[in-house]
Amino acid sequence: MTDAGGAVTPRFVLIGGGARSGKSRWALARGVAMGARRLFIATAERSDDEMRDRIDRHRAERGGTFDTVEEPLALPEAIAADRDHDVIVVDCLTIWIANQLVGGAAPEAVLARVDALVDAVTARRAHVVIVSNEVGMGLVPETPLGRVFRDMAGAAHQRLAPLADELFLAVTGVVLRLRPAPVEVVGA
Repeated sequence: MTDAGGAVTPRFVLIGGGARSGKSRWALARGVAMGARRLFIATAERSDDEMRDRIDRHRAERGGTFDTVEEPLALPEAIAADRDHDVIVVDCLTIWIANQLVGGAAPEAVLARVDALVDAVTARRAHVVIVSNEVGMGLVPETPLGRVFRDMAGAAHQRLAPLADELFLAVTGVVLRLRPAPVEVVGA
């Protein structure tokens, strides 16, 4: 989109879906299409060998097409501070929420951080693409922490989705565009 002066209006793209649904691959492709100067903000932490291997594999898959910042907690600040990129891809919102909860943050503190993220997305200077896991469609988690995590993810989605210029859902390897209408398959 461009404004009356011909300047590009930064877009906010939110894509959710289940694990291994194709959402991250699609988000990267969307980011590549949105700008030449790209930043990837990874929220995962290198907490064990499996996560280190996973992070290294994902970084290799991106190749040199994105600058990468690993930021497990200060996500709103990282988005707000960036001035060097046309597009920022964040992977992923739910890991960012989990990092806070595992670190001992109370639900109210997590929601305050989500509100800070909403502010950063609202004030964006670049396109922002956020990947998130839809965790509320399965079984009720067995533990209190699991239930709080599910609730915080749902609350974050409810706060961010209304702001999204483009809203997508990845399911069974297919990406559906929900906004703008009409709903249709855009990736498989």
